[in-house]
Amino acid sequence: MEKPTPDAAVLARRDEILAGLRRILPPRAVVSDEESLRAYECDALTAYRQIPLVVALPGSAAEAAALMRHCAEEGIPVTPRGAGTSLTGGALPGADCVTIGMARLNQVLEIDPQARVARVQAGATNLSVSRVAAPEGFFYAPDPSSQLACSIGGNVAMNSGGAHCLKYGVTLNNLLGVTLVTPAGEVLEIGGAHMDSPGLDLLGVVCGSEGLLGLVTDATLRLTPLPEGARPALIGFDSAEAAGACVAAIIEAGLAPVAMEFMDRPCILACEAFARPNYPDCEALLIVEAEGSEAEIREQLARIESVAARFRPVALRVSASEAESAAIWAGRKAAFGAMGALGDYICLDGVTPLSRLPEILTAIAALAEKYGLRVSNVFHAGDGNLHPLIVFDANKPGDLEKAEACGAEILRLCVEMGGCLTGEHGVGVEKRELMSAQFAPHELDLQMAVKSAFDPGWRMNPGKVFPLAAVRAFREAAE
Repeated sequence: MEKPTPDAAVLARRDEILAGLRRILPPRAVVSDEESLRAYECDALTAYRQIPLVVALPGSAAEAAALMRHCAEEGIPVTPRGAGTSLTGGALPGADCVTIGMARLNQVLEIDPQARVARVQAGATNLSVSRVAAPEGFFYAPDPSSQLACSIGGNVAMNSGGAHCLKYGVTLNNLLGVTLVTPAGEVLEIGGAHMDSPGLDLLGVVCGSEGLLGLVTDATLRLTPLPEGARPALIGFDSAEAAGACVAAIIEAGLAPVAMEFMDRPCILACEAFARPNYPDCEALLIVEAEGSEAEIREQLARIESVAARFRPVALRVSASEAESAAIWAGRKAAFGAMGALGDYICLDGVTPLSRLPEILTAIAALAEKYGLRVSNVFHAGDGNLHPLIVFDANKPGDLEKAEACGAEILRLCVEMGGCLTGEHGVGVEKRELMSAQFAPHELDLQMAVKSAFDPGWRMNPGKVFPLAAVRAFREAAE
C-alpha cells in the first residue's frame, strides 16, 4: 500500500511541536515515547502500521479545539482517532501527523427521555449510551459488533451500522447533531435536539466523512423506546445459496424482522468453539429476530418460518428463553474475534442487492478457490451488507497481497452487481484505490471539492478515502 509522503519540515520540528502541545495539555495527555506510540500505530486493520509523530489526548472540548487551532497555525496534519476499532485503516496515522485521540472525552452528558435524545462525548462507547438510557426505557439502536469498545465519534465518522440496522437504520438515521471542530479550529454546532435544521444538510455531509472534514467532539443522538419483547430464531440450510435465497424471499414477502444475520459453516464452527451458543450443524445459518408483543412475535416468526420452509431448512429453532437469546447473539457478536483462531484475516463490507445474494455467495466461493484462500462469510443479510473474511498467513511472503487481490475482486463484483464498496466500515485506506471502480473522475472531483471547502490545506486524516493519484491531480489543478 502506498503511503502519502510525510512532510520533512514537520518531521524536523518534532521537538518544537511537542513543546507546543504540552503548553495546551497536561504532560500525561501528550504521548511521545516510541513504546507508548506503538499502541496507536494501527487500528483493527492490523496489516498496515505507522508510528505517529505524537498523540494528543484532550480532556475537554475546549482542549480539542485548542489543539486543532494550534495544528492549523503550525501547518501540522491531524489524524482523528476514536477507539481504534476501524476495520479499514481509518485511524492509521501518518508519520508527520498528530493523532488526536478522543478516549478521555468519554461521558454520556445528558439523557432527555421526554425529547428522546442523548448528548454524549465523542469518546463514549456505543454500548454505554444504551446502558445509561435503559433505566429510562430507551436504547441507542445502532449496534456494531464492536459496540462494547467502539466510540460514538468513530460511529459518526464511518456511519456505522450493526445487526439491528435492518429495522432501525445506521448512525445517520439516529444522529441529530454534532459539535464539529473545523481544521481551522472553529467550533460549529450542526443540527441539534430537533427534527431538522434550516439550510444545507451539513449533518449528512459530516456523518460518514471519515475524519476528513474536522473533529467531532460530541453528538446528539436519537433514542428508541425499548421493545416490549424480542426473540431470535435459528434457521439452518444445507447451502449458502439456499440461505441467501431465503433472505431475499423474506424481504420480498413484506416481512420486517428487526435483524437477519448470515453465517456460513467455518464461522458457525468458530463461534461455537469460542462462545458455545449451541448453533445447529449446517452449511449456512440465519439468525432472524422478531420483536414486539408476544402475539406480534409469534405471528412474525410463523410467517418467517412459512417462507423459510420453501428452501428446505435442515434446522429451525426458536429461542425458548432470554438466556438462549443472549447466547445466540453472544455468538454472533463474537464472530470477528472467534474467526481469529483460523489465522490472520481481512474483513470486507461490500454491499449487493438482495436479489443477487445467492449469485455473489457462489462467486465468492469461486474466488476463494481461484486464489487458494479460505473465505468465510458472516454478514447483515437483511440489507445485503456482506462481510467476507479472507483468511491468510501474515508470516507467509505474498499471502497478504494475495488476500488483498481477492478482496478487491469481491468488492468490484459488488459494484458490478449494483451494490457498493462499503456498507458500514467506511473506505479508509483499505478501499481507497477502489473508489474509481464505483465513481467516475468527475464524481470523485465533486467529493474532493467538498473536502477542500472544509479543509483547504488537506491536513485532516491524509491518505484516506480518495485514490492518491486522484488527490495529486485534483490539488495540482486547483493551484
